[in-house]
Amino acid sequence: MEALGAALLVFVFLVFYLGVGTWIFVALLMVALTSLTLIMGMPIERVGAIMKGTMWRTASTWELAAVPIFVVMGELIFRTDISERLFRGLAPWVSFIPGRLLHCNIAGCTLFAAVSGSSTATTATVGKITGAALADRSYSDSLAIGSLAGAGSLGLMIPPSISMIIFGVLAEESIAHLFAAGVFPGLLIAGLYSLYIALRCTITPSLSPSDGITYTWGDRLRSLLDLAPVMILIFIILGGIYTGVATPSEAAALGFVAALVLTAVMRQLTWKVFMESMLGSVRISCMVLTILVAAAFMSSAMAYLHVPHEIAKGIAFLDLGPIGLIVLLGVFYVLLGMFLDGLSIMVMTLPITLPLITAAGYDPVWFGVFLVVMIELGLITPPIGFNLFVIQGLTGRAIGVIARAAFPFFLLMALAAVIITAFPEIALWLPKVLFG
Repeated sequence: MEALGAALLVFVFLVFYLGVGTWIFVALLMVALTSLTLIMGMPIERVGAIMKGTMWRTASTWELAAVPIFVVMGELIFRTDISERLFRGLAPWVSFIPGRLLHCNIAGCTLFAAVSGSSTATTATVGKITGAALADRSYSDSLAIGSLAGAGSLGLMIPPSISMIIFGVLAEESIAHLFAAGVFPGLLIAGLYSLYIALRCTITPSLSPSDGITYTWGDRLRSLLDLAPVMILIFIILGGIYTGVATPSEAAALGFVAALVLTAVMRQLTWKVFMESMLGSVRISCMVLTILVAAAFMSSAMAYLHVPHEIAKGIAFLDLGPIGLIVLLGVFYVLLGMFLDGLSIMVMTLPITLPLITAAGYDPVWFGVFLVVMIELGLITPPIGFNLFVIQGLTGRAIGVIARAAFPFFLLMALAAVIITAFPEIALWLPKVLFG
């Protein structure tokens, strides 16, 4: 009972610090400090030693080196015309599918996610091209916005994924295995989105009016040149990881060098583009890594308070069973996603939920995929849906309008979570094939 009381106090501390507008990483540090000093009565010297050791150990984890490299690569591509080439290259291949260019949102986000690792970068980069193109051709505004909101979140799932890297570090799981596990679930979600668009546009053809342009197979083959830059980067990054030639961090470095070479060959690389990309990556990487090390300290504090153990005992007492547990956690994560960003959700809850999941017999790699899907759902739910804010910045539409447009894709992603839960091999088959 004492530990449960401590858990309640920790929750109160967290709500208080976040409620008064404290930065997330400061709130996490203050919760840990307050909990250890007030609840456990630890001397401040010992608390400082725990904080120093935990934060240094987390910050010096080699796998985290991949995060800023993937971020800077996405920033570099964002500031060149590679995304515009991606749209031109995809257009001939989707012209015969009901929904036509709307599928460029899905396919474009899927491909860009394979070189970015960030949902925000994926949504912004693809959206800045497809948004104007679809509006000029009088495509359904709701389908255009909704598909971009939903597909943009694939930046978290399709490898290389920054969220998967963070999960791998926190859960001490192989990042290469997690990357492989995200491939088919990501393609499943993209496939559900495209199927929905095709069905809607078959029933109501006016949602995707024909622009009168027809493409020959010669046009489609020539369009592969526009797709080549992204495909080359995907081959270098994922090929290096899955063949065992490079670790995720080394593959990120190879991908960044390849991106520099490609942009230079395409005459897109200027000193201004290079410096803006570097500065942008510093801002994003510092935000991600600062929250991560603060959360590691909070996790240590929770362990000292025996909070995960007591919560695990409490949930076990409910005798929910594996399916009941995963449903409860799914609802829990969707609710959290309405108010917190995905990174904060992951680092604050994983020390508590991962032991529950493994005790229930679930594979931790599978849970990494499930958790990323839950975080993706949070990206398109108000009031704190980051993809909704990105699209608002691109379109100028009200958040309510964007949220309503994204709702069908929210339901489709929730359906994907159910399918992945019912058939876990969708996530686990590829890692077994590649790594045994």
